[in-house]
Amino acid sequence: MNVKHELKPVFNKDSTILILGTIPSIVSRKMGFYYMHPHNRFWKILEIIYEEKITNKEEFILKHHLALWDVLASCQINGSKDSSIKNVKVNNISKLIKETKIKAIITTGKKADELYQKYVYPQTKIKNIALPSTSSANAQYHLEDLVEEYKIIKKIQK
Repeated sequence: MNVKHELKPVFNKDSTILILGTIPSIVSRKMGFYYMHPHNRFWKILEIIYEEKITNKEEFILKHHLALWDVLASCQINGSKDSSIKNVKVNNISKLIKETKIKAIITTGKKADELYQKYVYPQTKIKNIALPSTSSANAQYHLEDLVEEYKIIKKIQK
């Protein structure tokens, strides 16, 4: 199925860390925001790292000088399986970086890392930090393991 990215990037001029996935899942597209599958651990991880309950996801991201987007503007994908992605078109990440104070880029999952390295890094020349997927499909990582990995976000901000 051809999928076009319809979620706007979440950022402002003060964003310093850009978190990139591949493309929103079916559930996220239906709900109109990032990492919205109820079993995805992304938001729980951020709550633990920042020791704060998230009541408004967009406000939380901006308050902590983060930015959220995805590497891909469109692709062919079966369901929400990153492993099936082909025929990609990438988002204009360089433009977003120019409008912000981005100093670090985090990719969430192997496919986001692979796509970033292949299509975006040659333009931005900003090395990314590849973190594990927060999807429940990534069962080899328990919540505690993911929290340890994602603590790098706060370390970068110091």
